[in-house]
Order: sequence, then C-alpha cells, then structure tokens
Amino acid sequence: MSSRLDLFIDRMVSQRACLDFAISETAAMTGPVFELGLGNGRTYHHMRRYVENRDIYVFERAVASHPDSTPPEDRVILGDVRETLPQSLERFGPVASLVHADLGGHNREKNDIFARFVSPLIEPLMAPGGLMVSSDRMYFDTLTEVALPEGAVEERCFIYRR
Repeated sequence: MSSRLDLFIDRMVSQRACLDFAISETAAMTGPVFELGLGNGRTYHHMRRYVENRDIYVFERAVASHPDSTPPEDRVILGDVRETLPQSLERFGPVASLVHADLGGHNREKNDIFARFVSPLIEPLMAPGGLMVSSDRMYFDTLTEVALPEGAVEERCFIYRR
C-alpha cells in the first residue's frame, strides 16, 4: 500500500503530465479553457504559462489563491458549479477546448457522487475534439476516455475527449 505522500506525488506528477498532454493536443483549438476549482492556483498558474491564444476561465466559490496564481476578475466565474456551469453553457455555448477539474476531496465515495452529478453539466460545454482532465473518474455519455500519457499514474488522473 502506498503512503499518503506517495499518493500525493503520484497525483501531482499525473496532473502535470495530463495537463501538458491536453494543452498540446488542443493547442490548435480556439475555444476557452475552463479550470474548475482554483484552490491555491497551482494548476491555473501552470496553464497560464503554457496555454497560448486562449482565455482561461476559473470557476470557484471564493478566490483564496496565491497572489501569483490569481486570475483577473473578468476571468473568474464565482459561485457553485452546479449553477455556474449551466449558466456558462448559455454564455459561451459548447466551445471549451480544455476543461480541468480537481474538485474532489479525500473521500472517494463523496468524490464519485459529485463526479456523477457534475459530469452532465460539463459535457455540453465541450467543443468537438476538446479534452477534459480530471482528478476523478467522470461519467460522460459522449466523451471517450483517453489513454494516459507517459509519466501519468493510473487512477490518479483521467482524460476524456469529445
């Protein structure tokens, strides 16, 4: 059995490998990037550094990120994703080139329940060819799970393509 430190390291290494893969795979797309959950802002900061020519919108209840990792106010969509995701479909349409979600906590059962609830809210936002990177298994009807890139650890990150 892995230690909690090993699990954390596997998650971080996998998250970076999957994000880098997804950024590269969607680089020619023009639709916005959605970051679901800002937290400290590490993945937002990473994407801001490597995503070119696309706006990055962050969905968060309340911004509490590191100052270097805080998005501009006009790129923050505040509120509960159960409300802000459907509102964003009306605002943007099905144009997201990349969606990243790290919404879960330490309770796998609660994470799974939430993933089942939020998956149908994310799915209609995705552009054809767009990718979804998630720390949890998601439940989509029209997105297909993609093999993880080199360096990612199974079950630590998931990638889906529309």
